[in-house]
Amino acid sequence: MTSLLATRAARRRGIAFVVLLVMSTLMMAFSSNPAVREVQNGVSFALRPIQGAVHDVAAGIASLAAAITEIDRLRVDNATLLAENERLKVENARLEEIRRENELLTGLLQLRAGLDYQTVAATVIARESSEFRRLVVLDHGTNDGIAVGDVAIAAGGALAGRVTEVSPDSAKVILLTDGEFTVIGQLTTTAATGEVIGQLGAGVLVMRQIDSSEVVTVGDEVVTAGIELGGGVRSPYPKGLLLGQVIDVRRDANDVVQTAYLQPAADLDKLEFVLVITDYEGGLPPIEQQPIDCNQPDGTLPEGEQPCFDAITSPSPSVAPSKAP
Repeated sequence: MTSLLATRAARRRGIAFVVLLVMSTLMMAFSSNPAVREVQNGVSFALRPIQGAVHDVAAGIASLAAAITEIDRLRVDNATLLAENERLKVENARLEEIRRENELLTGLLQLRAGLDYQTVAATVIARESSEFRRLVVLDHGTNDGIAVGDVAIAAGGALAGRVTEVSPDSAKVILLTDGEFTVIGQLTTTAATGEVIGQLGAGVLVMRQIDSSEVVTVGDEVVTAGIELGGGVRSPYPKGLLLGQVIDVRRDANDVVQTAYLQPAADLDKLEFVLVITDYEGGLPPIEQQPIDCNQPDGTLPEGEQPCFDAITSPSPSVAPSKAP
């Protein structure tokens, strides 16, 4: 049975091979016949529109596929460009911030070169701006020579404040705009003096107790007077530090004194860098420099170059003559 099936299969393959061979021979024979070629040409001409349409459809499909590929590539390129643009924006902002900080630091270095005092450059690392206080914290302290009482100045030589607390690596500075801050100011135009006081929340300084006979004009600049406070006590602030500019003037009702309002020379709410003067000695001078009574108990003058003053004795009250009884 198995051999019979194998014989039939071989016979079918042989018949198929013979049929294909005959067909190939016939096609080769007829393909050279002019009549057959004419028929082929006619069929080709008849089918040409269909072939063109099919070709156009195929070309359109190919173009669409190419367009989709190109759109996808452009989308990827656009996303890459957008990411690069954002990176450049961030980098540009960073460079702009570095440029701005460099300008501030350059200004402070120029200021330091023009000062007669030793200074420490410090950065503001914290601030307290409330309805009660105006304080900043610096990133340097006693390890860099900063002490309580040292004066902090901003760019342009503007008085920023004074150190009130200090630790090895930080210092707290009360700002000029704090309500408890007081300094003697002097007009650069007339040398008239007055007491400059900070104003919380107002954004201005008040210069009061100015003699009413002095001419105070809007736009006048006010600096630290740096004058002694009496009894040999030095001003806590060096002379000539810029406080602000007059923006308004008002006379008190009694016309004996007048009050000026100042725009602070520095925007202390945005303070970033300061110079801290470390070698200015305000308040009482050292013992050897404090003035003493020129009239020593033994009637001699003080030794050396220590300053002295003549003691002024208070006049004795006069005794009214008694009335005769």
